[in-house]
Amino acid sequence: MPENLMDVMQHPLSVVVLAYLLGSLSFAVIVSKFMGLSDPRSYGSKNPGATNVLRSGNKKAAVLTLLFDAMKGCAPVAVLLHYGAAYGLTEGVAAAAGLAAFLGHLYPVFFKFEGGKGVATALGVLTGISPLLGLAVAITWLGIAWYFRYSSLAALLAAVLAPVYYAMAADGPLWDFNGAIFGMLCVMGILLVWRHRDNVNRLLAGTETKLGAKKVN
Repeated sequence: MPENLMDVMQHPLSVVVLAYLLGSLSFAVIVSKFMGLSDPRSYGSKNPGATNVLRSGNKKAAVLTLLFDAMKGCAPVAVLLHYGAAYGLTEGVAAAAGLAAFLGHLYPVFFKFEGGKGVATALGVLTGISPLLGLAVAITWLGIAWYFRYSSLAALLAAVLAPVYYAMAADGPLWDFNGAIFGMLCVMGILLVWRHRDNVNRLLAGTETKLGAKKVN
């Protein structure tokens, strides 16, 4: 048995589990409750994420949800990539922790495994890998969302392009290519597309809700 907390924190499995538990904090629900708003799982798309919180009409709550959901994805990856090597925690562990935090958001143990679609948390993971990678994907999302007014379409295209951006800029001045991180980005992209499957059907049918639309009661 580990003798102290530091021993536990140096164990890869423990780090991954902690990342999952952090990811399981559904800030859409937490922030909404703290600010006296309706549970985001009760209106609109019923998705506990920043976009649906925005449908409540409270922009501050949506921004806070976005920031906290991104931070819980960013923190484990950034900390492990910067400090993990000193404790024997490799980039592979950082990739696993990032994926665990993302899965925690999708399937949160604290909220009956009913989570959001993971866009903000995925962006946080990307930012933890490199702020420039996160910025590139964020700009992609914003550009597509602004032009087409569909958050889901922007998320789908950004998810597909994230591993492409990573691979294209790898082994250059920005970062070295790492197979575990690239694989994690591909898995996150696949999961994001899967979580947006209903949105894909609505996009094809022309019934998807546009950004700025009032919430559905």
